[in-house]
Amino acid sequence: MSDDKYMDDRHSRNDRGMEMDGQDIDERTGRGKNAKVFFKKKVCKFCIQKLKIDYKDTDTLRRFITERGKILPRRITGTCAKHQRAVALAVKHARSIALFPYVAG
Repeated sequence: MSDDKYMDDRHSRNDRGMEMDGQDIDERTGRGKNAKVFFKKKVCKFCIQKLKIDYKDTDTLRRFITERGKILPRRITGTCAKHQRAVALAVKHARSIALFPYVAG
């Protein structure tokens, strides 16, 4: 088998059985292999606006808990590690003096 024949077979064959405009599609993501994923980077609200975290400020803290009363993680809220720890502590203090429920029924 010649080198040219081998090159033609390799480029024409599609391993996954899917093709998009001559470009292989990644089976896991459904996008082209060279496609770039663009998303908006979340920024810490407390760092940008210079807000103070206070356990008595229930309106601000309410954004960082679910309807069931769970504390939302950093990847969802976009807070930095330093402020996420402070938010978690503030929510726990607010729960202890009954500003927030431990579990929403």
